[in-house]
Amino acid sequence: MFAPRDPDEYLLDTERRVIRIRRHWAVLLWDTFEAAALLAICVLVSYLLPPSMWVVQNILWYAALLVVLRFAYTVMEWWVERLVVTNKRFVMTTGVFTNKVLMMPITKVTDLTFERTATGRMMGYGTIVVESAGQIQALNKIDYLPQPEEFFDTISELVFGDKEKQAERFSMIKAQRAARGKKALR
Repeated sequence: MFAPRDPDEYLLDTERRVIRIRRHWAVLLWDTFEAAALLAICVLVSYLLPPSMWVVQNILWYAALLVVLRFAYTVMEWWVERLVVTNKRFVMTTGVFTNKVLMMPITKVTDLTFERTATGRMMGYGTIVVESAGQIQALNKIDYLPQPEEFFDTISELVFGDKEKQAERFSMIKAQRAARGKKALR
């Protein structure tokens, strides 16, 4: 009932899924640091207060509980967010309680930019900037993308490659995955 829809449910019968990923876990690093620091402050101040200030201690413990709940919600948001690339479009689904579906046709892509910081190289993530003809699309910048080189190469081939070779390549990949028992690139 509360579970978000699977992104594959938004795909048409004529679409072929090429990539299905979730953003890199590094997107949670700042939130993890923030939650740990706030929890440490709440606990430390609570223990430093004299026992006569029990009301303030209780407020601090409730504040710590709110920090934990907020962090749990952030992790849930990250977990349910998915990016699916098909041979026809990009589809990103987000949201725990309110679902949001972002979509951009592959045919609108005019340029791809690949960015990777030193931290991104060490941890295995990057940023892809997708530009379209004079418009800002819903999916113009995708941060914390795992395996960004493979993603960039695949999207480049979809957008700028030979359509007949793509159909042959992706049908071959599909056959190889079926032989190995895998259904999609993750």
